[in-house]
Amino acid sequence: MRKFNIRKVLDGLTAVSSAASASSSAQQQQAGNRETEIQETLQSEHFQLCKTVRHGFPYQPSALAFDPVQKILAIGTQTGALRLFGRPGVECYCQHDSGAAVIQLQFLINEGALVSALADDTLHLWNLRQKRPAILHSLKFNRERITFCHLPFQSKWLYVGTERGNIHIVNVESFTLSGYVIMWNKAIELSSKSHPGPIVHISDNPMDEGKLLIGFESGTVVLWDLKSKKADYRYTHDEAIHSVAWHHEGKQFICSHSDGTLTIWNVKSPTKPFQTITPHGKQLKDGKKPEPCKPILKVEYKTTRAGEPFIILSGGLSYDTVGRRPCLTVMHGKSTAVLEMDYSIVDFLTLCETPYPNDFQEPYAVVVLLEKDLVLIDLAQNGYPIFENPYPLTIHESPVTCCEYFADCPVDLIPALYSVGARQKRQGYSKKEWPISGGNWGLITQSYPEIIITGHADGSIKFWDASAITLQVLYKLKTAKVFEKSRNKDDRPNTDIVDEDPYAIQIISWCPESRMLCIAGVSAHVIIYRFSKQEVTTEVIPMLEVRLLYEINDIESPDGEQVPPLPTPGTGSNPQSIVPQSHPSTSSSSSDGLRDNVPCLKVKNSPLKQSPGYQIELVIQLVWVSGEPPQQITSLAVNSAYGLVVFGNCNGIAMVDYLQKTVLLNLGTIELYGSNDPYRREPRSPRKSRQPSGGLCDINEGTTVPEDRCKSPTSAKMSRKLSLPTELKPDLDVKDNSFSRSRSSSVTSIDKESREAISALHFCETFTRKNDTSPSPCLWVGTTLGTVLVIVLNLPPGGEQRLLQPVIVSPSGTILRLKGAILRMAFLDTTGSLVPPAHEPWREHNVPEDKDEKDKSKKRRPVSVSPSSSQEISENQYAVICSEKQAKVISLPSQNCLYKQNITETSFVLRGDIVSLSNSICLACFCANGHIMTFSLPSLRPLLDVYYLPLTNMRIARTFCFTNNGQALYLVSPTEIQRLTYSQETCENLQEMLGELFTPVETPEAPNRGFFKGLFGGGAQSLDREELFGESASGKASRSLAQHIPGPGGIEGVKGAASGVVGELARARLALDERGQKLGELEEKTAAMLYSADSFSKHAHEMMLKYKDKKWYQF
Repeated sequence: MRKFNIRKVLDGLTAVSSAASASSSAQQQQAGNRETEIQETLQSEHFQLCKTVRHGFPYQPSALAFDPVQKILAIGTQTGALRLFGRPGVECYCQHDSGAAVIQLQFLINEGALVSALADDTLHLWNLRQKRPAILHSLKFNRERITFCHLPFQSKWLYVGTERGNIHIVNVESFTLSGYVIMWNKAIELSSKSHPGPIVHISDNPMDEGKLLIGFESGTVVLWDLKSKKADYRYTHDEAIHSVAWHHEGKQFICSHSDGTLTIWNVKSPTKPFQTITPHGKQLKDGKKPEPCKPILKVEYKTTRAGEPFIILSGGLSYDTVGRRPCLTVMHGKSTAVLEMDYSIVDFLTLCETPYPNDFQEPYAVVVLLEKDLVLIDLAQNGYPIFENPYPLTIHESPVTCCEYFADCPVDLIPALYSVGARQKRQGYSKKEWPISGGNWGLITQSYPEIIITGHADGSIKFWDASAITLQVLYKLKTAKVFEKSRNKDDRPNTDIVDEDPYAIQIISWCPESRMLCIAGVSAHVIIYRFSKQEVTTEVIPMLEVRLLYEINDIESPDGEQVPPLPTPGTGSNPQSIVPQSHPSTSSSSSDGLRDNVPCLKVKNSPLKQSPGYQIELVIQLVWVSGEPPQQITSLAVNSAYGLVVFGNCNGIAMVDYLQKTVLLNLGTIELYGSNDPYRREPRSPRKSRQPSGGLCDINEGTTVPEDRCKSPTSAKMSRKLSLPTELKPDLDVKDNSFSRSRSSSVTSIDKESREAISALHFCETFTRKNDTSPSPCLWVGTTLGTVLVIVLNLPPGGEQRLLQPVIVSPSGTILRLKGAILRMAFLDTTGSLVPPAHEPWREHNVPEDKDEKDKSKKRRPVSVSPSSSQEISENQYAVICSEKQAKVISLPSQNCLYKQNITETSFVLRGDIVSLSNSICLACFCANGHIMTFSLPSLRPLLDVYYLPLTNMRIARTFCFTNNGQALYLVSPTEIQRLTYSQETCENLQEMLGELFTPVETPEAPNRGFFKGLFGGGAQSLDREELFGESASGKASRSLAQHIPGPGGIEGVKGAASGVVGELARARLALDERGQKLGELEEKTAAMLYSADSFSKHAHEMMLKYKDKKWYQF
């Protein structure tokens, strides 16, 4: 587990600068006389940062292994990650420090250990008998490159093949090299004039452990006698070998080759193959050889008691099948099944009933590791159906574009979402239980429901149950189905403002209590959804079009991004380059003149059947104005109690009454100020520009994105340009224009003024003006220039009147100022408790109400947990406002700034959330410089400041979010969610919550030799490897060949970093006691296992000595 360099701050001490702390304390003293003091309970010892779990498909997988007794699956990746999977809900993530690619994994079957071989020529032994697996030993090869490893079942000697063609032997108990080496020139002797190439296969004969089969890349295979140290047979073939597999009786083996052929060899007939098969080759007439095919990358040969053996292979398709998807081929008797996969195959393994290689294998399933998926095929059922995958591996089904996290939701939400999601499940899966069933679940110490919502590039939204560090998909909503789809690229509407993914989700606003959902998409569209358990057919989809535009002095172009003063030479051919005003065209030279009042997407005009779940209430689209495309939406909020949705972009703000389906407010940002505009806004030279497409960059990593395609939302709430601190810039892709501009907090630069966007929106019931005597419904608006404006909402009474009378909206004139773009706003009552926005409880809208219900609904008032409505005039509220640079707490209605905290001087805050923790609340921030910080409320005392993770790409910025109870998450790779906690209590409970990977299981009995096999010597021959490979027999290995590195493995994962000396020592003492008990139990189990292993080896040795010198007729 990663250690964090924690800089925790003493209570009341400010972490930023002495100047800031001086001004802050002065303000506090001034205000302290007037305002009531709130007792704050959160202290820095309540906070600690540590990673909890990682969910999703392992990014860029490279290796696969399975323990057939423990029933645990391991996957290694190209970035040195290791993911272990047991029964659904038991998962584990580990990381090799070097970050080198994992090339092979080998379980010590039923031992609770795993060997990993890495591309940097290191071997590592992992201890899986602890909840957070750790490395016990490492071995670094200095002179040779590792290409293949083999560990026989119940052996402690690991064979390591190298690029030079040599085999070294490692003792996995001590992780030291044996002096016994098989040199390539000894293995092939004179059978070949040239070097045979790297080792691609090593395995021992299933019936004789003393015979080792060695496969060289060039096509040579050698059967090596370990005792006599010489080759028994050499098998040569003129095609390169990719893999080799034994028949369980040890009399035949099969090789797969680079020309798409399989060769089956009889062990005692080395001159030519017993049989050659080309599974996908076209058989030509005249007895000619079939045409060559693509290489067969892997083959497995598995036998069954009752029928024909299975030959399973990947690759080998003929070259003329261009565009055909990757395939796994299952040959069983005379039938050949070709199973198409969605992605290329990285590796596959056949799961068999027995761990013994010398018994009938009885295969029952195949695990196929694909580039972006994990598939399990049922071999026992006709048609080879796949198993339904219970792991949450489909996060990346379409690239994730935004993310929201809700802890402590209403308890009825998860069952409601699950019941509508259950109807979406596919049919045709295998009826059997998921075969990867090892491990045990941890204790559930967290009882509150958690939901994660992910928005995707194809316009889909997924709801996930994330309670108790697990993840399970609940429900999927496709927002794109409301729009007409273009069948091909030429058919696409020329009003598109993005080159691809026009339905991509940018912002999600969700009210868990009322279940109202609102999304903003990349094509400047907003959709409002209502939750219903009834299926409905909507004849006409309710739709509004909004013309949101503002031009300064009628000549300012409403472009959303900074435009270079002159076109650069390279932009001439770019369709998104600057167009002179005399030709105000857009994406291409269109013949229809100026586009005006047309939205980017076309809503379907046919009736729409809506399944139970989220159903469309209203679609709102921004339209083109005089040839200018609509600007992307930068902020969004919905309120179920008021029946309003509001959104803004760099042109202005629009508010819609979704109950009456009317636009209430449509103002340019500058018009919001009225006569109070603090900026001098001078017109720029008249110039039109094409709106940059705003495609979400960094979706498929590794693909370069044109500069003007890369305007990603920096988080679920923002869409603006970012820059990083200069020390981080060299690590970034130069083409990623999102990081291109330095952020100046100065408000005098003209280009910033002209691009003042709406960056935060918050509905609440509070004091809108200084002399207000009671709170009233209002909307607080934050902009990218650090301004907060307040809009008053005058709502008609509930019931029928709400649908008949208009909502009256008016600016209040209240203006507050902060440094940097506004990110988040919240309100506290007199006691310092959070005042949530008003909301209506959820009810079923598609069922007609009876008379009693109607009367109730007339009287129903919006639920607002705010105690302020019954407060006396003397009592007040506190507004908490967080910007990119600072946070302020402002007393209402007086509008005095009580507390101010400069969060960062050199960087900027990417995400700020006001969250509850330990029956109190705090402000949590994630900065672009990688720091995670928390501040008490209302006094803004620094409580935690940890350097966690530098912002190296837009994906982290776009998806990072905090939620209640000390939980947070972000997308750590395009396919994986990393969850973390900043709560001390959760860190301490984490060990109990994590699942156990290793469970004590009896190893199955070895296969029975049978009378005749015993009589005629046909049983498996055992080998005393200790006698051959031990130091006494083979001597010591060369010291310069490999270097042993002891691992940190024995210590159970270090929990985060330490803080508060006395408390930490007490915790350490308790932890040591607990660990002592656990280690005591572990020691007893280990001793028992060692004893059984010892007795097994003694017994085997006695048997060997007994029969060593006997003739065949004496058995």
